[in-house]
Amino acid sequence: MTEPVWKKYLTDYNEGLGVVYERFVLNDYLDQLVDEHGIRSVLEAPLYGMAGVSGINSVHLAQRGCDVTLVDSVEERLDGVVRIWNELNLPARFVLHQDFARLPFEDNAFDLTWEWAGLWYLSDAQALLRELVRVSRKLILVAMPNSLQVGYLMRKYLIDRTFFSTIDERWVHMRRIKQVLREEGVRFIDQGVLDVPPWPDTVMPAAEVLRRLGIKSKKLEAQFTGAGWAWSTMAYYLGQEPDLYQRVMKYAWLDHAPIPWQLKLVWAHHRYVLGVVGT
Repeated sequence: MTEPVWKKYLTDYNEGLGVVYERFVLNDYLDQLVDEHGIRSVLEAPLYGMAGVSGINSVHLAQRGCDVTLVDSVEERLDGVVRIWNELNLPARFVLHQDFARLPFEDNAFDLTWEWAGLWYLSDAQALLRELVRVSRKLILVAMPNSLQVGYLMRKYLIDRTFFSTIDERWVHMRRIKQVLREEGVRFIDQGVLDVPPWPDTVMPAAEVLRRLGIKSKKLEAQFTGAGWAWSTMAYYLGQEPDLYQRVMKYAWLDHAPIPWQLKLVWAHHRYVLGVVGT
């Protein structure tokens, strides 16, 4: 039986350019939330959704001084995440919890509750959304892969069809997510797309994409493999590659383009919605 991909990245921090780019764009957005809404306490549940190294989506929030709580249902993965945060010398609260339909927290316990690309792994995503509303006293942020994006369609119909039999694809639809949140009294204050680099999102290394498409070219493969093709958010967080942000964010011209987000949908990797609770 093939091991889950997340196991590899608990020790191999080479996530690929696409994932590192995604993290930096997300960090910039989280900066806005902290600055504009005075966020001091954060719950991320579930912590697993994004590709690459598990459990580091909220690292930048901890670096900004927020009290971070992370929830996971897999003990082995959570143990690895605890070790990674210890390596970063950052504090957080780690909670092993199986039932995402009932989170083990009091009402209105956090300034921000959020999840990134994890809903489709859950048996009851609707209940989790309601719980994220219940335990938030300010904001809720929900993001999922954009099913209209070119790489998503390539993955679904050409190179990774079996993956889609393992998830609940209904939860990529932002209309469905918003309906659940709206029923819980959430008022939406922002929505759009994040992570719009000039390449498709296939959630796998470029060399693997070429292999699955049957493209055999040593010249092409050499561009995406080897020691010169290593991209690690952890290396940036650990101070080993302080210039990584500048090197990666030179590709953010489409993310930063002053055009309506709807025009970016064909290429955007994720859609998101931000809401205020209790209003």
